[in-house]
Amino acid sequence: MYNITPKTLFVGRKLIFLPTCHSTNDTATTLLKDEKVFEGTIVVTSNQTAGRGQRGNQWEAEASKNLTFSLILNPTFLTASEQFQLNIAISLGSHDFLKIYYPTEYPIKIKWPNDLYHKDKKIGGILIENILKRYTIEHSVIGIGINVNQSNFTESKAVSMKLASEQPNDFDLTILLTELAQCLEQNYLLLRNGGLEVMKSRYLQHLYWYQEQHTFRGQAHLFEGKIVGIDAIGRLALETQGIIQYFGLKEIEFIE
Repeated sequence: MYNITPKTLFVGRKLIFLPTCHSTNDTATTLLKDEKVFEGTIVVTSNQTAGRGQRGNQWEAEASKNLTFSLILNPTFLTASEQFQLNIAISLGSHDFLKIYYPTEYPIKIKWPNDLYHKDKKIGGILIENILKRYTIEHSVIGIGINVNQSNFTESKAVSMKLASEQPNDFDLTILLTELAQCLEQNYLLLRNGGLEVMKSRYLQHLYWYQEQHTFRGQAHLFEGKIVGIDAIGRLALETQGIIQYFGLKEIEFIE
């Protein structure tokens, strides 16, 4: 399974398939500790039993129905304070992949910091765990989950590619992983070659609720605000009552 041959320089050229595992991110991190691992290595599984999402949430994925994998990169060109730049690149790569299938009427959106949404439902998520060496990022383990052929979710705000497409046939996971690897490498190389400003502009263009008035929860109270950008370290910039405030990952919640 997953005998992929992507048109890439390194992403997905080495693939480790595990029929089942607790967490591909944990497996990838262990590999980095125990042996030399080539940049671009993908650890993929058909059944992830303890996948993690943002805020410590568990990632729900039915066995053999979805893409659940981790990608190992060595972004040594980034300092610790620049790590959100990698979030931008990986989010855009995942967005570009999904855009192949949902290009027009209901475009894919990136929900800050790096979830993927179709309409108002989550179709994919990203969890990046960085290993630092002094002030730079030595390795990044990038966990990606894309809901593909799953039809039932316990979470009401989840959707799969199959449900979003309203098609009876399952998608081919090997083809999808090949396409996604290519999109991820394209955006990673663009970041490495100095394309950050263009990427930031695209990230905002595709950002969920960008420049829209919505309700948020911060510090245990609700307030109305409008997303107007992100700062250099990845905090979300919200304008409320004419004042711009900045929020980190666990400081803000999207309500409606």
